Amino acid sequence: MERLLHYIWKHKILPLKALVTTSGEELEIIDPGMHNHDQGPDFFNAKVRLGDTIWAGNVEIHLKSSDWYRHGHHQDTAYDNTILHVAGVVDCEVETSSGKRLPQVQLDVPASLAVHYQELCRTDDYPRCHRMIPHLDPLRVHSWMDALLAERMEERSRRVLDRVASTRGDWEQATFITLSRNFGFGLNGDPFERWARSIPLQAVAKHRDSLFQVEAFFLGMAGLIDELERERGAQEVARLHQEFDFLHHKFQLPPPMHKSEWKYLRTRPSNFPHVRFQQIACLYHRGTVQLSRLLETTDIASLHRLLSLDGIAAGSRNLIIINTVVPLLYAYGTSHNDERFMERAIAMLEQLPHESNYIIRQWKACGLTIASAADSQALIQLKREYCDRLDCLRCRFGYEYLKYNK
Repeated sequence: MERLLHYIWKHKILPLKALVTTSGEELEIIDPGMHNHDQGPDFFNAKVRLGDTIWAGNVEIHLKSSDWYRHGHHQDTAYDNTILHVAGVVDCEVETSSGKRLPQVQLDVPASLAVHYQELCRTDDYPRCHRMIPHLDPLRVHSWMDALLAERMEERSRRVLDRVASTRGDWEQATFITLSRNFGFGLNGDPFERWARSIPLQAVAKHRDSLFQVEAFFLGMAGLIDELERERGAQEVARLHQEFDFLHHKFQLPPPMHKSEWKYLRTRPSNFPHVRFQQIACLYHRGTVQLSRLLETTDIASLHRLLSLDGIAAGSRNLIIINTVVPLLYAYGTSHNDERFMERAIAMLEQLPHESNYIIRQWKACGLTIASAADSQALIQLKREYCDRLDCLRCRFGYEYLKYNK
């Protein structure tokens, strides 16, 4: 409920009667301040009028005034610049570490707001605000979806840039890691990334012209050469083992992964790890996974041709573009301060069909229009960063629900 008090203060959802401090001074909120989600006072740089005096500083909010002491703020100099203490229940006076007694105001939660908030917190339905979705103003929906997509792109861009940093600025290695992770298609994403980080691309590049050697390299480091016996026979598997032993010794490679690290439960045969490694090997052999090729490709059709392989259907190619190419372009544009790549990334999402998963199906069932991958990426961000965290108070749909008259 304290979060709801923060929400009321931030949005100035106040009773019609005048606000008065516990000492009888009239209170006017000129500026609620900047919401602080880290350590320190809840709102920075607020501005309020107390009686005839305007004060600027920080505001702290608690369910009860006594929480000020329970949280140790009376001993913390970081709270000495607090100008106002707001509480749902004022049950004591509060002082800063310097001995200054703070003015306090009791902030009442409007009844309808409390009811709607409890509904959002209690329900197991997803989306929790589904009854209100059909009544939303399309312009508000569009605005929120744009903001969510921007959040999603920034988040995915940071992951790519973290990979670039961890490889000491090697964009090609970061590209290879990003592509490989997404070939895990969720279930095997982590082991695929660990595998990609173990591959010394400069060594593999010396044998790029031979698909057989690239396969031996990749499948050997994954510990999955034996998985090919049913498809290629014992003799071919023996040749791959022999070739991998040679490459492993030649380049002093680290120990390969164990086959137990790969997950097969509820996985279609087309998504089995050893099948995906053969596809990655083929793409690498063709030079498709080079960053330069991806940066040069400006349209979806050309990307589909680059990624065209047996076993990679159009839907899978779309997912690779959404989860690999788009974040790479956006991150590259961010890193090099070149908005052309960032705009191209967004344009690609707008041209691609939306993803089809349980998240998207549930939002469609609510009546929300989902036109492209840009929309589905925005809704995935909404689900993971807001709905799953019960963070309805930061969500614009949640904001509409709280004031929704059912």
